[in-house]
Amino acid sequence: MRELSLHLLDIAENSISAGASRIEIVLSEDSALDLLQMSIIDNGKGMSKEMIAQVTDPFITSRTTRKVGLGIPLLKAAAEDCNGSLNITSEPGIGTELTVKFQRSHIDRMPIGDLVSTIINLIICNPLIHWIFSYHYNEKNAIFDDEPVKQALGDFPLTEPEILTCIRSMVEETIQEVNPHFSQDIVTIYNQPLRR
Repeated sequence: MRELSLHLLDIAENSISAGASRIEIVLSEDSALDLLQMSIIDNGKGMSKEMIAQVTDPFITSRTTRKVGLGIPLLKAAAEDCNGSLNITSEPGIGTELTVKFQRSHIDRMPIGDLVSTIINLIICNPLIHWIFSYHYNEKNAIFDDEPVKQALGDFPLTEPEILTCIRSMVEETIQEVNPHFSQDIVTIYNQPLRR
């Protein structure tokens, strides 16, 4: 995976598999600290201390769709290659929080990628889950909570084109509210030549 948004998608799928009914995605950027931090917090079934100790092993996975779980080990390696870290706290029956940190300016840090589409896909494909997206940029914060949107829509499906467009605009506005250069930053990163 060459985008952080795809890692977020992968970890969120772990939370869904763990039976979470509420999942919060938090993205924080701090220019002064040169820090980019992502967290996913869920209220799923949680993990034991033994499982937390094993979860960064690429040959340990709780999924039944594949025998090898590479998402978290790859993300951990990517963070450590960028002077960062990955930490997991969890309690059985309570939930799990995964936090990964990167040196924001590190030349090898992968781009954030299409964060908006990642969030939209999670909401649309998992409408029964309560999704919260928080974005922090330096001293500014904004939150998108899908619960009020779902309540206002009632029985209207989220997959209606007009509704999809509306939700996408709301998520984009959440990001733009605190960092008007977010989309431009993505374009700039993608236009950089690849290192070999």
